[in-house]
Amino acid sequence: MLRTIRAFWHDQRGLALILVSVMLPAIIGLSLLAIDMSRMNNLHNDLQKGTDALALAAAAELNGRSDAWTRAENALTNLVSNNTQFSDGGPVSLTTGSGTATVDPTYPACRSKGQVSWCFLSSLPANDSDPITSSNYAASATVTRFIQVKAQPETFSAMFPISVSSSGSAADTNYNISAISVAGFTSGVCDYTPVFICNPYEIVNGTNTAGGATLEQAVTDPAIHRRLIELRMVGNNSAYGPGNFGFLQPPDSVGNGAQALAQTIATSKPLGCYSAQGVSTKTGQNTGPVQDAFNVRFGIRASGNAFNSPEYGPAANVRKGASTGGNGNQCPAYNQLTFNATGNMGLPRDATTPYMGGRMGDGDWNLSGYWSTNFGSTSYPSSWATTKPTRYQVYQYEIANNLIGHASTGGEVGTPPSACQPPVTTVDRRLLYGAILNCNALEAAGYDLNGNSTNLPVEAFASFFLTEPVASASGDASVMVELVDITGRGGQSTLDSFLRDEAQLYR
Repeated sequence: MLRTIRAFWHDQRGLALILVSVMLPAIIGLSLLAIDMSRMNNLHNDLQKGTDALALAAAAELNGRSDAWTRAENALTNLVSNNTQFSDGGPVSLTTGSGTATVDPTYPACRSKGQVSWCFLSSLPANDSDPITSSNYAASATVTRFIQVKAQPETFSAMFPISVSSSGSAADTNYNISAISVAGFTSGVCDYTPVFICNPYEIVNGTNTAGGATLEQAVTDPAIHRRLIELRMVGNNSAYGPGNFGFLQPPDSVGNGAQALAQTIATSKPLGCYSAQGVSTKTGQNTGPVQDAFNVRFGIRASGNAFNSPEYGPAANVRKGASTGGNGNQCPAYNQLTFNATGNMGLPRDATTPYMGGRMGDGDWNLSGYWSTNFGSTSYPSSWATTKPTRYQVYQYEIANNLIGHASTGGEVGTPPSACQPPVTTVDRRLLYGAILNCNALEAAGYDLNGNSTNLPVEAFASFFLTEPVASASGDASVMVELVDITGRGGQSTLDSFLRDEAQLYR
């Protein structure tokens, strides 16, 4: 018996079973915890993918127009849905559902519908770790740049019997899983002329020098749309104020110097890409070559015979109210042209210039005199008798109705001289493209506007119609233009081919 007891005492067979029995609760618990964490991670991943997709779809509509919120909500409702798994509700479709969104009465920028809530934002905190607060909420659709989308929490019941949450009862094994995404809309243009214009319609010291008109009205209200604007180069005696213009940094591939900058303005194939979030200005005295760069568009030969290749060809219609002294076959330099000669008339300026310190007209220009001088008894649309067109509309009508070659009473035609480069027909050479900056607001906000400024936010990108050649090569050279269109809010979509819009996730 003693031997049997001793043998049993030293026998180690079955020891593993004892250890397994002791550890079995821990093994089962860890297995359940691993399964729970996997289920929880998958549920959160489904929710995160859903909010990411919804945020990106909505952000693509935030282009600064007044209906951006409506279009963003339509995108949330109609473009994206995502199925989630592993919640207590089983497979759940993460959508906004149908019906009208519920608006937060305290913060109208925040809404909810279905399993989703969202807030429109005008800004983001400087650091990603900082929470988004009501100070970031957008006051209107026109200032909205971002959207925060949140999935309503879905309940998840764990199999692990003890809560691993940092708060609540240890026996509470139910968890609420949610996801938040923040996306924004970035906008830029490519193949654009390296020019910036200080917003002629900006409010300065509480006063709108354009008679209360806004940039949006300037492209939609006919009476304001046809106002002639004198853009004055930032030079010796002018500063960064409404109606002044300067130059942006051209692409690195173009090179430095005034001539390189002039080439990017004169060419019909510009290469520059510029972001609405920030542009950089170009320093230097560039007036001489730049005057030539504008005027080649009118069939005027540049000094030194520069820009002598097809990409620098003139517009299809270069009527400008000038004669060449009887030698109509030459490609004239500016000083070889005679303006305002009897029987020739370019597009007239406005009758008076009551706005922007005498540099913006009233929109009342002599259509009948221009038409009778250049086209005699040829009729124009009857609608022009009640609503006067812009000069750009008249210019386009001349091209569309084969009136370019019609001689004025003084013998001028709109066809470029044959000795010049062939006219460019792939783009409209009488349109100048540029970035509009709120120069006074930027200076008030601490931006140092000078020839080497960087990261200047853009109010809009715009197109302007050149109504006449640039007369002066001085430091205060003026360019006479009509505003044609803008990007973003109030725009007429004629610049969409230049836009490079992109929605991206920020959080």
